[in-house]
Amino acid sequence: MIARQSFFNTITIGLAFLIGALNTIYFYPTYLGSELQGLVVALLAISNLIQPIISFGVQHSLIKFFSSCKNKIEKDSLFLFSMVFPIIIFLTIILPLSLFFIDEIIQIISAKNKIMGKYLFMILAISFSTAYFEVFYSWSRVNMKTIFGNFLKEFYPRALVFSLLIIYAFNIIDFDLFVLLLIGGYYFRLLLMIIYSLNIYRPSLTFTLPNNFKKVFRYSLIIFLSGSAASLILDIDKSMISNYLTIENVAYYSVAIFIAAVIEIPGRAMFQIVNPIVAKLINENDNKRLISLLKKTSNNLLLVSGLFFLIIILNLNDFYVWSSLNEYKSAIGVVYIVSLAKLFSISLGCLNNIITNSKYYVYVFWFSIISAFLAVFLNYYLIPLNGIIGAAIATLIVIVLINLGKLILIQIKYKANPYNFKTILSVLLIGIVYFLIITLKPETFIDNISDPNLIYNISFRSFLIAAIYVLLAYFFGLTKDFQEAVLRFRGKGINR
Repeated sequence: MIARQSFFNTITIGLAFLIGALNTIYFYPTYLGSELQGLVVALLAISNLIQPIISFGVQHSLIKFFSSCKNKIEKDSLFLFSMVFPIIIFLTIILPLSLFFIDEIIQIISAKNKIMGKYLFMILAISFSTAYFEVFYSWSRVNMKTIFGNFLKEFYPRALVFSLLIIYAFNIIDFDLFVLLLIGGYYFRLLLMIIYSLNIYRPSLTFTLPNNFKKVFRYSLIIFLSGSAASLILDIDKSMISNYLTIENVAYYSVAIFIAAVIEIPGRAMFQIVNPIVAKLINENDNKRLISLLKKTSNNLLLVSGLFFLIIILNLNDFYVWSSLNEYKSAIGVVYIVSLAKLFSISLGCLNNIITNSKYYVYVFWFSIISAFLAVFLNYYLIPLNGIIGAAIATLIVIVLINLGKLILIQIKYKANPYNFKTILSVLLIGIVYFLIITLKPETFIDNISDPNLIYNISFRSFLIAAIYVLLAYFFGLTKDFQEAVLRFRGKGINR
């Protein structure tokens, strides 16, 4: 089940990144320009800061407590609590505060860029729809259905932006209508997720609180606080760049972060289905299978993400030249720095899922708070000093320090860690292929047999990287899980 859904989720996320790349590298800069691109990115980033406050962590409570529910009544009460609570938060806290302090809020978000204050409504509207989308998506995930929800989460928003940019390019709509249609598209996505989730499992209307309400509420509160801090970490760099530097730098930085994020595709695909399985194993106290899952996810994700890392890093210069975004090349160092951080983070496997769903989940709060303070402090110091490179260094430092803390926690509490001898082999493999490609310089071979062409260089180099990487991985014995998964698929096909 993990292999099958991870496979389809990886394809979805890969296609999403492909469309996102077209948006970020071509359509945004060409038709909106770096200023409006930076504006949209900054507004969406702020929306992501508000979303955890509205959802209050209930989507994570669904995943943690669903497998411990003994009957339909308990499941229904848990789901309805998760469905009702965010709107209470929105109507009693978020909306009144936004209306009462509207002038002050507009003044803050438009301190450096006046145009941002005009679109405060976009921040609230998208954050509300995203919060409820996450709730219903979690409902499908606990029922072990992730493929369609992942499609809506990853592919749909990028396809929506792509469609709107095409329409905008033909001058059919202006920017204000672009924003309104973007909001409408997010709510249509929410409607699709609601219909799909209720089709999987339709709860009976029951207005009783969950039997373990105190535990659910406490967990939601901790995860809410942690999620708010985590969202701050994800988007504080873009927000602070918009304050300290020009809004164009937000666009340059966002393109670099987008490129580096490709490394996370395998992990994002796998964790959609792994998270509810981790919660189930923890609720059943099956530590043996849990630790086995931790090591397997670490080994496989490091192996696959390592290939993504090499293809990105070794093609980076040609890619920036080929994309003809010369002003964006100032952020090329950001890709190198953030890619290393993401590769280390992905090597942890499902470690974060274990902490979040275990009785040690309170540590998530402290890790998030420390991360938030570190991120703010380091960005405050490094952005004025080193610009967007400083923001990338801040991200690297935060990710490394916090993940080291999580490794120590799991080692102490579970007497385990995600690493083994295969980890050393995978790191060695990445290093060998990197230096081998640097030494071989395959682009010179292409130039000798045809006119220099950057797309040929990128394609040939990527093929060579993949071929050498896969052959060495097979030689090192790192592909056994993949081979077993292929045999299972083939066996199922034969049986049919």
